[in-house]
Amino acid sequence: MGRDVPALVFTREDRRRYRIKMQECLDAFAQMLRDARFEAERPQVGLEIELNLVDDRGEPAMRNTEVLEAIADPAWSTELGRFNLEINVPPRGLTAGGPDAWESEIRSALNHAEKRAGSVGARLVMVGILPTLRQEDIGEASLSENPRYRLINDQIFAARGEDLRIEVDGVDRLRTYADTITPEAACTSTQFHLQVSPESFPDYWNAAQAIAGIQVGLSANSPFLFGRELWHETRVPLFEQATDTRPEEIKIQGVRPRVWFGERWINSVFDLFEENLLYFPALLPLCDEQDPAETLDRGDIPELSELTLHNGTIYRWNRPVYAVSHDRPHVRVENRVLPAGPTVADTLANGAFYYGLTRALVEEDRPVWSRMSFAAAEENLHTAARHGIEALLYWPGMGEVPVPELVLRRLLPLAHRGLALSGMDTAWREPLLGIIEQRCVTARNGAVWQKEMLHRIDATTHVGRHEALRRMTQLYIDFMHLNAPVHTWPVD
Repeated sequence: MGRDVPALVFTREDRRRYRIKMQECLDAFAQMLRDARFEAERPQVGLEIELNLVDDRGEPAMRNTEVLEAIADPAWSTELGRFNLEINVPPRGLTAGGPDAWESEIRSALNHAEKRAGSVGARLVMVGILPTLRQEDIGEASLSENPRYRLINDQIFAARGEDLRIEVDGVDRLRTYADTITPEAACTSTQFHLQVSPESFPDYWNAAQAIAGIQVGLSANSPFLFGRELWHETRVPLFEQATDTRPEEIKIQGVRPRVWFGERWINSVFDLFEENLLYFPALLPLCDEQDPAETLDRGDIPELSELTLHNGTIYRWNRPVYAVSHDRPHVRVENRVLPAGPTVADTLANGAFYYGLTRALVEEDRPVWSRMSFAAAEENLHTAARHGIEALLYWPGMGEVPVPELVLRRLLPLAHRGLALSGMDTAWREPLLGIIEQRCVTARNGAVWQKEMLHRIDATTHVGRHEALRRMTQLYIDFMHLNAPVHTWPVD
């Protein structure tokens, strides 16, 4: 949600006022789109990484408050669980600073945070779901101290009227209930931001939706939850279920879930914000004093606080973002499908593939979303989450093909072309996209390594599932710090 809120009890009047303010914000946003008031000349990219905290044994460490105090850097913030943190890497031009600048900046920030976390007995791990997390680690006591988390927890359960049911079938089967939303804290992600003009936003959003399944298949890194081996990217079904405000009767009626792929290709960024207002009741009906119409009339830029707060409680896999920076408004696509990790090298390779491929798809004469149903794109996401790099995914002109074949034959050349169009030369592109190429050649990503390593430890030590997961996690952390791409990690 990205905003601190006070602890409150909301009234019917609060909700009525908030609905009115959201409509006023939407009207102001439409006016700004008509008046072309948006920053579009300096497109920026950005990155957020969510991380887990562990102790020296690789077990969850509920210490994010102490770690944040030790890091003492505003780029870092809490997340839902007390064993989570997030870093917001400052936005930049895609090709600013040279080939190694972004990686050096991220690694420097993470190394500093790791050192400071160590001073309070914690370590950082970039992984989609922490393998050592047990069900008893998830509960009300593991909620972060910021009041916004307890408030949104209370609002979700007030809307549901019953406990959450978590069901995932993979190699093993998980069936459990939760009386808080803290299972969501198990899901840690990498979020790529891309600032674009309002005119080009729908093409970039459609492109991001079209490739979401391919991204997940390539980069799956969440095969374990509560000691069970489930989907390659278990984060996807877990996140969808852990924030669901709908009891079963409401689901049957076709009410949209708050973790949402969407239901159609779009023609305007306005479409997404309008859907937010039409389909989703407010979870946090907090109004500020700014009148967006009056603000526009006097020539200033409105914050559209109600619109952005509401947008932050609707968890699209590709989310629209409105923000004001340096007194200029902009819109951007927030790509949220990928898990964290395994390394900074893998993360930047994933980013290069995403930024390059979306740019190339937007530039095509006949866009992929004009040749592919929206339902096929959504099905690709869930198929890839279940089967990872082994998934068969649909692509126009190719039918259903394995992820590595699709990427090597069709999409990797497009990603190279898109990065070239963005000003990235061959010597810069090759090392980044070379990681994606070798991940496909070897058919190895984080989920594959975790599963293989766990089974090897199981077979050779017979120490029990949790101890095997703990040992695997310790090895994962060691390789993560070496920053060698995950496809090179040994299993012997």
